Amino acid sequence: MNWKTEIIPGGPKKIRLLDDMEFLEVNDEIEEIVEVYISNYLMPKDVLGDALHLAIASFHKIDYLLTWNCSHLANANKKKHIRRINERLRLPTPEIITPLELLED
Repeated sequence: MNWKTEIIPGGPKKIRLLDDMEFLEVNDEIEEIVEVYISNYLMPKDVLGDALHLAIASFHKIDYLLTWNCSHLANANKKKHIRRINERLRLPTPEIITPLELLED
């Protein structure tokens, strides 16, 4: 069985969407950023979760971080804290928005 065609409905078309995508690597600097986020209570201790996503986006200077997570990322009360920590780290802060906010613009 070919997982691309059998497990994922519309598999081949969806997989082709990834062909031209650039995958961003996780390096030691990003891991250090994750630790700073967690130690400053910016994100929960799940090192593979929100802190990692934000660290990758910030480190690689991504303009927008699209998320449905309104608890830790797309949260108006957290955005100021995120910006403050990133300023301390001399990192840009991506615009963190939900898919609905993206469609509104």
